[in-house]
Amino acid sequence: MIRALWTAASGMQAQQTNIDVVANNLANVNTAGFKKSRADFQDLMYQNMKTTGAPSTNSTQVPAGIQIGLGAKLAAVSKIFTEGNINQTGNELDVAIEGNGFFQIQMPDGSTAYSRAGSFKRDSQGRVVTSDGYPMIPEVVIPSNVTAINVGNDGTVSVMQAGQTTPTNVGNFQLAAFSNPSGLIALGKNLFQQSDSSGNATTGTPGQNGLGTTAQGFLEMSNVSVMEEMVNMITGQRAYEINSKAVQTADEMLQTANNLRR
Repeated sequence: MIRALWTAASGMQAQQTNIDVVANNLANVNTAGFKKSRADFQDLMYQNMKTTGAPSTNSTQVPAGIQIGLGAKLAAVSKIFTEGNINQTGNELDVAIEGNGFFQIQMPDGSTAYSRAGSFKRDSQGRVVTSDGYPMIPEVVIPSNVTAINVGNDGTVSVMQAGQTTPTNVGNFQLAAFSNPSGLIALGKNLFQQSDSSGNATTGTPGQNGLGTTAQGFLEMSNVSVMEEMVNMITGQRAYEINSKAVQTADEMLQTANNLRR
């Protein structure tokens, strides 16, 4: 019965983590470029009370042993990199990636981060930056006297300047891809960082070598499904509740044993 208390407690802790992950998904249901997470669990070690295959006589073996499980634990929280819905915004510097790839962002310490959120802005120098002012890699600078900005499907950025009749090429968006995107480290602010698990970034022109294309005037939204997360929340809550019932039942059994009289 003491074992049941700790086993059920591990189940409650696992479901609490599950609810935490679901809550973060729901909190970011309207976050551009957000990728939902999923909690993966493992069963804990087992206590062997009778070994499977142990001899029962000289000529027979035990067909099934006795193994008592000791609960569950968190194994991983995986990012799911399916594409989110793409919404039309009409903003000239809103760019969505249709397919595989990440935008490359230069961090203040000089390192490179990666993002699927394409809600870009212009800073005081005309550079294309994120909402936090981090510039893109390679750097794209928009002149101050432009009347229109165009981003092609291949990432080419051209502008129409006042008094000119032909567009001027001012740069291009380059995308990065990873062999294992789930291995990326989430930094917050819609940014990811590569790790040993994700592998090194492979960069290239949008639309080439398996990379997606860029769509101007659109934003990729979160890939969180509210309906799916609500179901996950309900099942997690019920699992937490039934584990708490197991704790209560084990406690009542201990109380009964303590109240025995000769």
